[in-house]
Amino acid sequence: MADFGAADIDTFRAEVRAWLEANYPPELKAADAKTDPEAVWGGRAFEGSDDPQSVWMRRAAAKGWTAPAWPAEYGGGGLTAPQARIVEEELARGHYRPPLLSFGIWMLGPVLLEYGNEAQKKEHMPRITRGEVRWCQGYSEPGAGSDLASLATKCEDKGDHWQIDGQKVWTSYADKADWCFCLVRTDASKKHEGISFVLIDMRSEGVETRPIQLISGESPFCETFFTGVKIPKENLVGKINGGWEIAKRLLQYERQNISAGFGEGGTSGGGSGDLGEVAKTYVGLEGGKLSDLDLRRRITLNKMNFQALRQTIGRTAAESRAANGPSAATSIIKYAAAEFAKERSELMVEAMGGQGLGWTGDGFSEPERLAVRGWLRTKANSIEGGTSEINLNVVSKRVLGLPDLK
Repeated sequence: MADFGAADIDTFRAEVRAWLEANYPPELKAADAKTDPEAVWGGRAFEGSDDPQSVWMRRAAAKGWTAPAWPAEYGGGGLTAPQARIVEEELARGHYRPPLLSFGIWMLGPVLLEYGNEAQKKEHMPRITRGEVRWCQGYSEPGAGSDLASLATKCEDKGDHWQIDGQKVWTSYADKADWCFCLVRTDASKKHEGISFVLIDMRSEGVETRPIQLISGESPFCETFFTGVKIPKENLVGKINGGWEIAKRLLQYERQNISAGFGEGGTSGGGSGDLGEVAKTYVGLEGGKLSDLDLRRRITLNKMNFQALRQTIGRTAAESRAANGPSAATSIIKYAAAEFAKERSELMVEAMGGQGLGWTGDGFSEPERLAVRGWLRTKANSIEGGTSEINLNVVSKRVLGLPDLK
């Protein structure tokens, strides 16, 4: 909307603010509001649920605001980039819970818009925006992590269907997902050119998931096994053996999304609470300043780095909208975000001293128990969404244009 001027922006912002205030469930307004933590991810498990979060999701979805910039014909809000940004800003300003968290919105939907056929868009995208289907990502395998193109999960043409056999690992929330977007091998004679991108209903016979417990005590990742799994021919996205191009594009969206958690209103970063305030509580003050000068210097530097990162995320997000999608620059953001998050979590634990090592028991507060778990969890930041080493390779080749080493 080229004529979307200052007056239009103010009017639209006022409309958004009024709608949010009128439609946000009052049960969610209290800081200690009780709701199922899984409800924000939606999916079949919450079909017809009266959980306040599910009610909020359905109201926002009916408005198209779970994916405000997606085309309206696919369940989105059909908003312009400036309008969609206003919706995001008002959600953050009012401290509203996200109406829906979704790998379908963050990763699958954008590539369906680029590579999917019309039938796939109409079937899957509205169900994504309405939170009816929860998706997981079938990429990494036990023998194909950093070298993802070495994946071996086999997809055979059986005439009227595809048959999937193989194993994936580190499949986030596979045990809770309804569908999986998955990379499979359709040609064993080629590496990158033998990979295809398919969609798998997790209720299909032959699908098995096993949660993996992490050192933080959580089990968000799973092993996923496919044994003689049959999927319809129409579940192939794009061309056969053309999945690597889609896979790379999806990874750009994934890295952009992971990095967005560190942007304005983001919640990522390892540990909870303001790092400087935590340090003041546990280390103490001297002359109104943190008494440990070296710790003060490192905390200040980390805060400055995060602020610079958020500014960079905002700039690259604007460039992404203008260029109709993210670029290889997302690897810069992903790498920096992972490093700063690990550093922040380490500083948090260091500032708390012995209390920062709490795990269970009455001798430790909830923030103290979360600090060490957050520190352990951030170790995965440099692995998920592409390892830091892989992202540095992407930066060197596709951003800096450096040649491969012979």
